[in-house]
This record gives sequence, structure tokens and C-alpha cells, in this order.
Amino acid sequence: MSPTAVTPPTAPLRFSRYQTFIAGLLGFLQFAVIVDLMVMSPLGALVMPALSMTPSQFGLIVSAYAFSAGISGLLTAGYADRFDRKKLLLFFYTGFVVSTLWCGLAQSFHALLAARMVTGIFGGVIGSVALAIATDLFPTQLRGRVIGILQSTFAAGQVLGLPLGIWMSTRWDWHAPFLALAAFGAGGGLVIAWRMRPVTEHLALRQERSALAHLARTLAQPRHLRAFAGMALLTTGGFMLMPFSSAFIVHNVGIPVHSLPTIYFVTGLFTMVMGPLIGKLSDAVGRLPVLLAGTAITIVMVGVYTHLGTVPLPVAIGVNVLMFVGIFSRLIPYQALATAVPGPEQRGAFNALTSAIQQLSGGLASVVSGHIVVLGADGRLQHFPVVGYVVMASTLAAAVLAWRIQRDLRTHGAPA
Repeated sequence: MSPTAVTPPTAPLRFSRYQTFIAGLLGFLQFAVIVDLMVMSPLGALVMPALSMTPSQFGLIVSAYAFSAGISGLLTAGYADRFDRKKLLLFFYTGFVVSTLWCGLAQSFHALLAARMVTGIFGGVIGSVALAIATDLFPTQLRGRVIGILQSTFAAGQVLGLPLGIWMSTRWDWHAPFLALAAFGAGGGLVIAWRMRPVTEHLALRQERSALAHLARTLAQPRHLRAFAGMALLTTGGFMLMPFSSAFIVHNVGIPVHSLPTIYFVTGLFTMVMGPLIGKLSDAVGRLPVLLAGTAITIVMVGVYTHLGTVPLPVAIGVNVLMFVGIFSRLIPYQALATAVPGPEQRGAFNALTSAIQQLSGGLASVVSGHIVVLGADGRLQHFPVVGYVVMASTLAAAVLAWRIQRDLRTHGAPA
């Protein structure tokens, strides 16, 4: 029986042993990619003097990953459904591990810039391949749970990987986290090669003759475009708030700098626990109800967060936790809903394009947010509530698109 076939009503709605292994393996790979992505930003204080870098050069180092990842997703989308997904994952993951090792060996600005660009080319596609594999191997009734596991790795990277990477940098050298991550990630590559089964059933389906035609056909379908637009809006919200969150908490809310790790740790811990629960809930009661509840929480909490004055640390933590729970309560059910949009023969291209749109829209959102926010003479951020209004509007628009996608799926059904 094809793993993409609809599970009969009598089938138990729980993971098999192999599905449990796959969910854990994909989560491990996502964790490695997230830590690699996140650890660079807080290392600026060590990297810039070590490599005689200006702030603008370091900003280029940080953004190089996102833009190269977005371009890589666009370029590989046409080929994403033409290979065994296991081999495709192993190819990009091997490139990611090697380029991460390159980062750990870089001794100049130009070497590190090139290494981060190559890391983005390989690492930026891993998430889309992992999502295609999850869609192929898990029936629709279980996809919310596996996506919840994958999304919780973002929080796990924040709670576990990021503090460990910073500690290693201060204990030894800024190269240490990348060298350790390369060694850590190499083990994951060996597990893929040894234990993961080929994922090839999509290859039996009809394919276009050329990669360009496959890409064009994926882009031409209105239901795909709606899903892409929804993901862009979901990504925009988070990336508009994140670049200035620490400065806002310190200068506007009055929380000391040394308390920031506490806020991020508690927020990440709650998100890590809530991710799988949100996924399970979306499978049980439906993706759209959970998404709409998350939308309501997000709109309320973004409004509260961006208007915060001086408050005690527990209040700041509580607001931050609730806001991120709302954000994840939108993202997880939306991704589970979007997995039903493309047919099996287009999942790789669809997910590669989705990943590229996430990267590019996130970079654009950061730029827009930087043009809205102004640093006052007293060090406080001005116009931050305006950013909140934009995020609230994009949140509402994403919910409307999710409703349209759900209506289309009910009217026309998911592709066989």
C-alpha cells in the first residue's frame, strides 16, 4: 500500500515504529540546521574583533545564509521531485555538514562569508525535503503531530543548542560551535544512509520532461499560490518582531540585559513542549479551528507586547510565552493544512518553493521593520507599535487565506 494513500477508518491513528524513528530523525536534522542558523548572530562580539570585521560586514555574514537559502530553494524546486527523497536529503545534508566544517575553519571575512553562503545553499533546502518526506510517509491524520515535532526543534535549538554554542565560544573560540556541530551532524548523516528507507513512490507518477516545466506547473496552480502567500504572511509576522525584540525588552520594557537569557529560555522551553501538543490537537479537532484560535491569541498578544511599558520580569516572560504559543498555534496547523495542497508528484517542488518564500519574505520583513522602527535619543525604540499593527494585519490576512485553502480542499479534495 502506498504511504501516501488515505488511511482507512479502522487504522490506528498513531505512529508506527518506523514513523517514530523518521519523526525523530527529521527532528534531529532540523535541530542541527536551526542551531547553525541561530548561533551566528550572538557570536558577533567574538567574530568581529577576531576577523577585524566591521558591523556592516558582520550583517552581511548573517544575511548571506538567508538569501542564499532562498535562491537555492528556487533553483532546486524544479528538480526536487525527480530523485529518491532519501538521496536528495543525504546530498544536501552532506553539503550542509561540510560547509559547517568550513565555517569552523574560516580565518578571514571572505572565507567565512563564502562558507555561510554555501551553508545556506545546502541547509536552506533540508527543511523542504524533510517536509516532503514527512508528507509522503505520514497520512494526513498524523501530519499535524509530525509537523509539531519538527517545529518544536526551533525552540529546542533556542533552549539547548544556542546556550551551549555560546558557552563553547567563550570557553574556547568562536570556531568551536561550528566544529562541534559538524561532528554532531555527521552522525545524523550516517544514520540517514544506514537506517532510512528509500522514498521513491512519487517517481512512479507522471513528471514533466524538463525541470523548468515542472517548476512552471507548480507555480501556475492558484491553490499553490494561495498557500505560498499564506506562508509569506506567516513568516513576515515573526521576522518583523524578532530583530528588535531584545532591544525593546531592555530599553522600553526595562528588563536588565542579564535577564534576557531567562526570557528566551523559558519561552523556548514552553514552545518546545507545546509544539507536539499543538500538532496533536490540530489532528484531533481540525487544522483550521486551531489556526483561528492561534490567530486570535497572536493578535491580542502582539498588541499587548508591542505596547508594553515598564513591567516586572515575570510579566514580560508571560507575555512573551503567550505570544509565541499563539504564533506556533498558527504555523503548525497551517503547515499541516498546506501538506494536502500539492499532489505527490509536486511535493518536493512545492516545499522547496515554500522554503524559499519563507527565507526571502523573512529577509524582506526584517528590512521593512528596520525602516519603521526609530531609535530615540533616550535609547528607547519608537514606532514599535506600528510594527505590531502590521503583524496583526498580516496575521489576519494569513487566516483568511487558510480558510480559503480549507474551503478549496473540501470542495475539490486533496490531490490523489
